[in-house]
Amino acid sequence: MMWVLLGFGGVLLAAAALVAREVRQKHLLNWLGSYIRHDWARAEVPPGTTKHLLFCFVDHFEPQYQQPSYDVECARVARWRQEYPKLCEGLRDADGRQPIHSFFYPEEEYRPEHIEPLVELCRMGLGELEVHLHHHHDTDAGLREKLRRFTGILANDHDALPRDPVTGQILWSFIHGNWALDNSHPRGDGFCCGVDNELIVLREEGCYADFTFPAAPDPCQPSTINQIYYAKDDPAAPKSHDRGRPVRVGGQPWGDLMLIQGPLGFNFSSRKFGLIPRIENADVRTSCPPTPDRVDNWVRTGIHVEGRPEWVFVKVHTHGTQERDTDTLLGRPMREAFEHMQRRYNDGRDWKLHYVSAREMYNIAKAAEAGLQGDPGQYRDHVVPRPAYRSKADPA
Repeated sequence: MMWVLLGFGGVLLAAAALVAREVRQKHLLNWLGSYIRHDWARAEVPPGTTKHLLFCFVDHFEPQYQQPSYDVECARVARWRQEYPKLCEGLRDADGRQPIHSFFYPEEEYRPEHIEPLVELCRMGLGELEVHLHHHHDTDAGLREKLRRFTGILANDHDALPRDPVTGQILWSFIHGNWALDNSHPRGDGFCCGVDNELIVLREEGCYADFTFPAAPDPCQPSTINQIYYAKDDPAAPKSHDRGRPVRVGGQPWGDLMLIQGPLGFNFSSRKFGLIPRIENADVRTSCPPTPDRVDNWVRTGIHVEGRPEWVFVKVHTHGTQERDTDTLLGRPMREAFEHMQRRYNDGRDWKLHYVSAREMYNIAKAAEAGLQGDPGQYRDHVVPRPAYRSKADPA
């Protein structure tokens, strides 16, 4: 009997050690408390209310991933241009819109011949372009120069970013490379960023929202999860977005930048070693395809603007140029995910589905904040207008 008890105790100790290692290696303590407390807004939707699923797919779109040959870069972009329209054929949301892909293109990888095929998708209503940036040991001045130059090129040479209708300032949303928004990598020394006042710089240079997170299991993951919130920069400290104030109906803008997060939690139907539930971080790739149960988990997370729980925000992300994942993103797995959304969340009574870009998702969040009601699809251009995507051959 003693040997049985000792053996059982050994198994428990081994399991505890395994869990402790996972917690440490996956940096779970960064956000586990928020998950356990369910820090994001709780709210019941009144019976009989039609719920709206706002689905946004953001892409860290990096043609130069792992520094391939120029021909490989071009092939990566060309495949999206050729195959994404085919993926979307016959798919329509409640507004008659096809899926729309938000391409966050890296400043440091700019080539005009890569941007133009994406702009063609934008003209077809299948995409929008936004700003992505990897930088290291940077400064306030260096960051501003990069952002001004790149956003100017996208707006002036490609007509791919909108302008404020009053001030004329170029407007855009942002994903930070290596997840290290506001110099948040714990290594310090400016690794993957270097700018402690980055939220201020982003706002002043025309950024209206950040779409970087979730980042788990990366150590840059903030403690705030599953929220749409404002962050206020402390220019003397990193990671000012770790906490903030939720965007709420009837509220006012606060701080420096809105952050729109995607779902983060655990997938209890998929367990490591058959024991530890895997992290659900809304990443879509071949190793974690967009299965119907994942889609349902994203929806159940219930991210919303406080006071408008019937508008459910689901933002997922990928790195769309990596060959090992392209068959999933442009093939049957993603098609089946869209078809599942249209069957399950677009009956017109209980649910309506809306495919939205990052810009449109921000506009709808602002509409909710302003107290607007009804069908959120009508607020896609509420604050930030859609770029015209005119070609240089088009008449002015």
